[in-house]
Amino acid sequence: MAGSSEGSADYARSAAPEATAAGSARSRLSFRPRWWTTLLVAVLVPLFISFGQWQWNKASVKEARQTLRDARDAEPAVQMPTTPADPESLRYRQVVVRGSYEPAFQILIDNRIHRERAGYHVLTPLRIEGSDTHVLVNRGWVPALADHSRWPEVATPAGVLQVSGRAMVPGTRYLTLGPDSPRADDSAWQVVWQNLDLSRYQKATGLPLQAVVIELAADNPSAGGLVREWPRPDERIERHLGYAFQWWGFAAATLIIWLFVNLRRRL
Repeated sequence: MAGSSEGSADYARSAAPEATAAGSARSRLSFRPRWWTTLLVAVLVPLFISFGQWQWNKASVKEARQTLRDARDAEPAVQMPTTPADPESLRYRQVVVRGSYEPAFQILIDNRIHRERAGYHVLTPLRIEGSDTHVLVNRGWVPALADHSRWPEVATPAGVLQVSGRAMVPGTRYLTLGPDSPRADDSAWQVVWQNLDLSRYQKATGLPLQAVVIELAADNPSAGGLVREWPRPDERIERHLGYAFQWWGFAAATLIIWLFVNLRRRL
């Protein structure tokens, strides 16, 4: 027993200096941030957080629009007014309208992809029966030709038609990749447009227009055989959410790295 006590005492004496040394090593660590790393973090962290919030807000807008569209899909269709209407009151509503197409002012919206194939959306103005008011109808997608300096001929139904579909409010912000394609046969009318700028279209045509576009219903007999697979407002919403968490992860990682590199040993 005596030998055991002496061994324990020896172990305690040998362990004590080690613990003291470890504590001393820990005590020599201090946080002394360098000014340039602090400045960099002060810029990057808020920037990354704002980028994440921007993507989160984009996802929230898409979700809200999908909710609105689902609610209005459940409502009965409304008749398209013959006088200018508030576009927001018509957004995503199922609408019906009688009128006749005017193919002279038909346009093709370029760079529209369907199943990884490039093509156009065909937009044709419809004169609403009994008035001078027109509404643009997106009749669907057609594939592009191999020679992109030319475009497909699209037949347009004639006579008075019953058109049904969903009212969409065109965007006002566009990414323009270059000038529009040349006019057909040196005519005054521009056939291929990169984006639908409704204000520009109205000035070019002089037509009194509703501030919405009708996405033609898939089962509408006046479609003319074009492809109509309209995207949902919340399409790819998970991509925006993923980007948001990615940017916030960058912010957290930047802060952690800053804390780590600024821990120094005190001399």
